[in-house]
Amino acid sequence: MLRDSLQVLRQVCGSFAGACGCLIVLLVLVAALFAPFVATHDPDALDVMNRFAAPSAANWLGTDHLGRDLYSRLVHGASVAMGVALSSIALALVAGTALGILAAWLPASGERLVLILFDVISSFPSLVLALAFVAVFGPSTLMVVVIVAITLTPHFGRVARAQVLALRSAPFLEAERILGAGFGRIVLHHILPNILGPLIVLASMDIPVVITIEAGLSFLGLGVRPPLASWGVLIQDGYQFLSDSWIPVVVSSLALAVATLGFTLFGEALRDAVDPRIRQER
Repeated sequence: MLRDSLQVLRQVCGSFAGACGCLIVLLVLVAALFAPFVATHDPDALDVMNRFAAPSAANWLGTDHLGRDLYSRLVHGASVAMGVALSSIALALVAGTALGILAAWLPASGERLVLILFDVISSFPSLVLALAFVAVFGPSTLMVVVIVAITLTPHFGRVARAQVLALRSAPFLEAERILGAGFGRIVLHHILPNILGPLIVLASMDIPVVITIEAGLSFLGLGVRPPLASWGVLIQDGYQFLSDSWIPVVVSSLALAVATLGFTLFGEALRDAVDPRIRQER
């Protein structure tokens, strides 16, 4: 398993785009995991007398409208972005995989109900769902995770269902049924190991989408609430004081753009590395 993972990572970093994506992903993960050590200041520490300060040795990227260190807030914003992305994708992956496997094994009427549920969820844009949830529960980081997880569940569910349908008639599953293996054993020991690969690749390609959704909802005031450092909140704060300084908007927007670009490049390189059809074409 470790040897296979290292081989895949070697193939991902074999191209220039994949290597750039890996480097950006590594930097974002280090910033997210070790934010208290990477940041140079308390991200919520106010210094109103030093508001809109230019980049300097004390404040590497300058300060915002309340004198807070922009670099430290960007670093902690990576923690918020990755926390929301990984949490929501994990929930969507578990729920979507379970529903997809269930749909593939249920009779036609039950399968149709699950597919209708997927269609109903997919018909609602994430912003509409966000407005509905915020109206009932109020904006919070938890609401962002729930909204994104619900939005992505059909995405994983359809892929899981397609993978299971392709495996249902496999000879090794027929042999397991003949030997008396139950549904749970077949799913845990045979179905999941064979369908997790494509689902993990799909999850890696959804990370930049979730980061963008979280930033957009936070920018609109429907997601992460101030003073918690989120890239969407930083862009919104900078936009309100754009006439005073352009640095907060540009810096936070570049951080969001670079992070999404890095995860997109990494996801595409990972897909190319594990997809045998693409490898054969090359």
